[in-house]
Amino acid sequence: MAMNITIAVFFGGNSTEHEISVISAIQAMGYLDHEKYRILPVYMTKQNLFYTHPDMERIENFRDIPALLSKSRRVFFLKEENRTLMVTWPFRRFGKNESVPVDLAFPIVHGTNVEDGTLQGFLATLGLPIIGPGVLPSALGMDKAVMKSVFKDHGIPVLPCRVCTRKDWEDPDALVDGLTKELPWPMIVKPVNLGSSIGITKAGNAEELRDALDLAFTFSEKVLVERAIEKLKEVNCAVLGDYEGAEASECEEPLSSDEESILSFEDKYLSGGKSGAKTAGVKGAAAGEKGGSKGMASLQRKIPAQISDEMRDRVRETAVRAFQALDGAGVARIDFMIDEATGELFLNEINTIPGSLSFYLWEPLGVPYAELLERLIALALKRAREAAKTTTAFDTNILATVKIPGGTKTK
Repeated sequence: MAMNITIAVFFGGNSTEHEISVISAIQAMGYLDHEKYRILPVYMTKQNLFYTHPDMERIENFRDIPALLSKSRRVFFLKEENRTLMVTWPFRRFGKNESVPVDLAFPIVHGTNVEDGTLQGFLATLGLPIIGPGVLPSALGMDKAVMKSVFKDHGIPVLPCRVCTRKDWEDPDALVDGLTKELPWPMIVKPVNLGSSIGITKAGNAEELRDALDLAFTFSEKVLVERAIEKLKEVNCAVLGDYEGAEASECEEPLSSDEESILSFEDKYLSGGKSGAKTAGVKGAAAGEKGGSKGMASLQRKIPAQISDEMRDRVRETAVRAFQALDGAGVARIDFMIDEATGELFLNEINTIPGSLSFYLWEPLGVPYAELLERLIALALKRAREAAKTTTAFDTNILATVKIPGGTKTK
C-alpha cells in the first residue's frame, strides 16, 4: 500500500511531563499503520528544539538522549504555498536542503508549554491540520480555574475553590488565615496548570497548608485550593469525538498506593503494575515493553470501576457533556471524584491529551488501540475539510487609502 499521508508525531517539550510524553508517543507510533502512513517522529527537547530520527520510535534509545540527538537531524517547519514542510537545520545556503511535506501533526504532549495550546497555536499558524484538540480546548483544559468556570456555566458539578496568586503569597500569614476561614479542613492545593499530580498536596492544618502553597507556587503563578473529599473514590472516563458527536469509554478506578493520599506521580507512572491490579499492556519494544514505564498503562486500576450502573451512566454522560462544553476534539480523559459519604459526583479535571491516549479504556468496549488511532486521524481529516470551507480573510483596498497622521517620515 502506497504511503499517501505523512504524519509528524510531536512529543517531549519544555514540560514537567516531558518523559511521560515520550512514553505516550512511542506507544502510539508502535500502533500506527506504517504501511498506510509515513511516520515522522519529532522529538522536542526541554529547550524546545526539534529533532528527528527513525530510532526515536524505540523507547530504549531514550536511555541516552545526548547520544540519540548526536545522530539525529535538527529540523524546523515552514509553510510554502499550500503545504507545510519539515526542513533540516542548519539551512544550507548552497546545495540541496532536505525537506519533507507534512500532512498532519499529531501532538502527543502533556503539560504546560505544549498541551496548553502553545504548540497547537504554532501548528495552526503553519496551516497544519492537528490530530486532537485545537488551541481553545487545549488552553481551557490546562487552566484548572478557568476550566471550572466553563464547566460550572454548563451545569456540570465542580467543587468550589479559591484561586491564589504569587501576589497573595507575598503575605503568607494573611493567605493561610483567609483560606482557613473560607474552606473546611482538609484542603487540596494544586498548581492551576499542571497535570500528573505534580505539586498537588493535601493539607490538614495551617502548617501543612503553608508548605503545600509554597510547593505549588514553585510550579505555577496561580494556585487552586479546594476542600478535600475525605471519603473519596476517583473514577476516570475517556471521550472520543468532536462537537458533532462524541462517545464515552469504559470507566476506570485508579488506585493509590496509600489510601490516605491522593494519587501521586509515582502511582501513575512508576508503580510498575503491582500484583492484584489490572494493568493494560502495550505492543512490543516499540511501545516501551522493555525496561521502562508503560506510562498511564502501568497505573494500578480497576476496569471497570466498582460503581453502580446508575453512577456509571452519570459519569459517562457527564464526561461527554464536559468534552463538548470545551469544544473537545480527538480523545480526552475526564477525571471525576465521588464523595462516598453523600453520593455526590464532581468533575475534577479534563486531560485533553491523556497519558497513553487512554487506549486501555477503549479496549474493554471492543476498540483496539490501532482502531482508536484511525478514528483520531479520521476526525482530524474531517476538521481539515471543514476548515477549508471557511473564509478567514478577504482582500480590500484599505491600505491604499488609509492615512495615519504623524509618525516617522520616510524619504
